[in-house]
Amino acid sequence: MTLAAIDRADHEEVTFFSDDASGLRAIVAIHSTTRGPAVGGCRMYPYASGAEALRDVLRLATAMSYKSAVLGLPFGGGKSVILGDPRRDKSDALLRAMGRAVDSLGGRYVMADDVGTTVRDMALVREVTAHAAGIPDAHGFPCPATAWGVYHGIRAVVRHCMGRRDLEGVRVAVQGLGSVGGTLAALLAGAGARLTVTDLRGELLLRAADELHATTVAPEAILRADVDVLAPCAMGDVFNDATIPELRCRAVAGGANNQLSDARHAVALWRRGIVYAPDYVVNAGGVIDVAHEGAAYDPAEVLAECERIYDVVLGILEEADRKDTSPLTIADALAESGLRKGRAE
Repeated sequence: MTLAAIDRADHEEVTFFSDDASGLRAIVAIHSTTRGPAVGGCRMYPYASGAEALRDVLRLATAMSYKSAVLGLPFGGGKSVILGDPRRDKSDALLRAMGRAVDSLGGRYVMADDVGTTVRDMALVREVTAHAAGIPDAHGFPCPATAWGVYHGIRAVVRHCMGRRDLEGVRVAVQGLGSVGGTLAALLAGAGARLTVTDLRGELLLRAADELHATTVAPEAILRADVDVLAPCAMGDVFNDATIPELRCRAVAGGANNQLSDARHAVALWRRGIVYAPDYVVNAGGVIDVAHEGAAYDPAEVLAECERIYDVVLGILEEADRKDTSPLTIADALAESGLRKGRAE
């Protein structure tokens, strides 16, 4: 992707930032503010190139707009990426520089934590801007809203595909055991699901095998797992022309963003008879959490609202069956209708 891609992207604003003193190189993409300020996480990742980072931030910002529109939240969609390895390059100075960059946008974009950043990082960013979300609990951890929402998305998929209200014995493969995937795996194990898991970090696999009685497999084997539900919870671009023919799952529902390499891969999954729960609906718990932030913030209320992801996902899957089309087609139509309504208002 080149800078010419911005001309083809339906985004309100794309801004590049750099700060020599801290080493910051970042991009902020604002897709839409028709429903409210553009809310979206800040991802820090060692992108191979600026073009790769640009492609990622544009796609992620669009998904955030669609997510809030489908859930009826008073936000638009945006995203930011910092080019760099968070284990090596992240510093207090870099985070403050990113905060100043966000502040320069005047509230049009509200940043939160994402892959490579944490709620503790957001607390530091708030020293220089009010436009950063992400409230840690008493132990410094975020509310498990995203994982709780994904859990209920999986429940909806199982209800739709298997006619079951419980997860006892349901076979679920979880790709990635980070903050979302690890919490999700624990929730699924607690509900009696049979887990197959993978992660690049061996210590997390050992813990899952010991504590959750999960079967562990190599990262390259997880997509071929013979399971009922595949839950991608790592990075995106999971499903493409090469991987879709290898899938042995009945359904897909996970926390990763941009799981499809291209929108046409939703049709490819549908033609294979694999139920795909649109990722931006299933993983909407994080933006629901942001919607509750304020003086009266109550994590219990956040989790209770995340449970409605079950009804939204189930409704999308049922409508897709009625119209004999892919679930993504239905979800996108709902999102675009919500965006049009925002513009009209």
